[in-house]
Amino acid sequence: MMTAERLLTAVLIATLPSILAARSGSAAADQPGLVLSEFVYETASFSSAHASTIAEGRQGLVAAWFGGTREGRTDVGIWVSRHVEGKWTGPVEVANGVQYEKPDGAFHRHPCWNPVLFQPSAGPLLLFYKVGPSPSAWWGMLTTSGDGGETWSHPRRLPERIVGPVKNKPVELADGTILAGSSTEDQGWRVHFERTGDLGRTWQRTGPVNDAAEFGAIQPSILRPGGDRLLALGRTRQGKIFQIASDDLGRTWGKMTATRLPNPNSGIDAVTLADGRHLLVYNHTAKGRYPLNVALSADGQSWQAGLVLESEPGEYSYPAVIQAADGLVHITYTWKRQRIKHSVVDPAKLRLRAMTDVWPD
Repeated sequence: MMTAERLLTAVLIATLPSILAARSGSAAADQPGLVLSEFVYETASFSSAHASTIAEGRQGLVAAWFGGTREGRTDVGIWVSRHVEGKWTGPVEVANGVQYEKPDGAFHRHPCWNPVLFQPSAGPLLLFYKVGPSPSAWWGMLTTSGDGGETWSHPRRLPERIVGPVKNKPVELADGTILAGSSTEDQGWRVHFERTGDLGRTWQRTGPVNDAAEFGAIQPSILRPGGDRLLALGRTRQGKIFQIASDDLGRTWGKMTATRLPNPNSGIDAVTLADGRHLLVYNHTAKGRYPLNVALSADGQSWQAGLVLESEPGEYSYPAVIQAADGLVHITYTWKRQRIKHSVVDPAKLRLRAMTDVWPD
């Protein structure tokens, strides 16, 4: 028979992971709608990770991010992990910025940046990313996978002036066109949109759609309110999330304006759910990159507080969000620049609360 002392020890051992997770800044377990919060990996050969992306491929979930010594260093490559039989595989580097081999045998290479995964309704899994010395001088790259992210094609460079989706996933229109939100930083922060009807072989570009002197904005995320209307939200230098709308499926866009939602000059992501509502993941603060919040909206204009993924001091940033075929929402994000976190949310179970400029308790 187990003694009281042994029973207490067993209970403490069983609950220790939860205690440690809570101390690391994880969201409270009692938040309705939060199904799971986990790290994509525990250890890796790189020390820094950032700018994750997630997609539901035909064989399951796939996540990617850039990792290396530090953002902007030449050893930074694109890493992928697949969700297989209920757990994430170890990170595998699938792309790097090597340009050529020097006479001395060393490699001339640039850092990689901002991968974006996307699974179209027909065709292979797409992985867009950027290569270059800086965001103002990078170029777009594309590699594809026909087996759910296990193996990848030889990468190819996108056409001149085409970046690909700069941070957030594109959307697929009814005719199969892939519409990507993009941006450039070489002449101020300017948003534009790119579309391809042949899985990235040829492209058309619209914009820029903002005056960088008036509104410094990058990294749009596209929502689909219905019909031909699209709404894009994104990051700014003005302390607020921007919004801009199109009534012709992204061929033209209206005037960019500020929402009431704060933005500490950090990336966001959003998705239109199967029930027509919109879900947004962002830092609800004017300064710093915590907390990391989830909000919902019926119209893309008025938002309600959903839950807090991270609340303790630290960097929790650059979220990516999708809704899987089973209705659950999957979110990946940077955890203190050290690892990538994965959270699963059931949007039907969120306890929504009215929200003004201050996040409700």
